[in-house]
Amino acid sequence: MSRPIFRFAPSPNGHLHLGHAFSALLNARMAAEVAGRFLVRIEDTDETRSRQELVTAIFEDLTWLGLQWEQPVRIQSEHFPEYQSNLHRLWNMGAVYPCFCSRKEALGKALPIQDPDGQPHYGGTCRLLSPAEVNGRILRGDTHGWRIDMERAGDDAAAIWGDTMIAKRHVGSSYHIAVVTDDALQGITHVVRGMDIEPSTALHKLLQRLLGLPTPHYHHHELIRDAAGNKLSKSLASTSLRELRQKGTTAGDIRERLGFSGSEV
Repeated sequence: MSRPIFRFAPSPNGHLHLGHAFSALLNARMAAEVAGRFLVRIEDTDETRSRQELVTAIFEDLTWLGLQWEQPVRIQSEHFPEYQSNLHRLWNMGAVYPCFCSRKEALGKALPIQDPDGQPHYGGTCRLLSPAEVNGRILRGDTHGWRIDMERAGDDAAAIWGDTMIAKRHVGSSYHIAVVTDDALQGITHVVRGMDIEPSTALHKLLQRLLGLPTPHYHHHELIRDAAGNKLSKSLASTSLRELRQKGTTAGDIRERLGFSGSEV
């Protein structure tokens, strides 16, 4: 049997904090416990927010924690053609459709229900366009993203997302399609991530089914929270590992605080 494969896949849109440290250490420990492999992947499909200096900082923080991972590291921004290939497969099977609506237009005709990220479900305006109009607008070069057609997908578990965007305007991919593509290509057998990502699992399993990709084992761990009970977040400017290190905190301190003081990883 092949060895189990775990991965830690941060986005370089901010510095890592204690929550990232916990997830990375947990993945590495679980991999070590089953003689598995531990990978690091950089999920930088959001090119407007991702920065190279933050990629470097991620590697520095993980090395400081004492982690080791296999090389080379997969960088998502280097693989857009592979994500677009799977997108075209979905289009050919009628599972997605192009959406020409701006964000304002989409919100203007949204349904009175929200997805797990708090965004209202898309009203399906572009789903009703005729094939001739769709082809004409694509040939004309009209800017568009791609949405999954939940009515055609027929997946009750993933329906909580509505016709969510699978490939963003101006980008050609999204977190969802990129992550299932990469997990399959890298042979990931165990996806260990925070509870805040759990709602995405239904959507990822749907995409895996449609594309004929293997479904890993999923485990969603508890989140590290601040004194007020809020989950740590880059958007909330939670204290980063870099800041803690500058204040004199050691990697051993971090491991002990997170419950990994006796860990070999």
